[in-house]
Amino acid sequence: MGLHLMLAGATALALLVYLVAVLLRPERF
Repeated sequence: MGLHLMLAGATALALLVYLVAVLLRPERF
């Protein structure tokens, strides 16, 4: 279960970073 939670956390973090990047740099996407 720990590995599953870590994988879910990593996925959520990656999506959050991508969303912030899109919001900060809309001209690049």
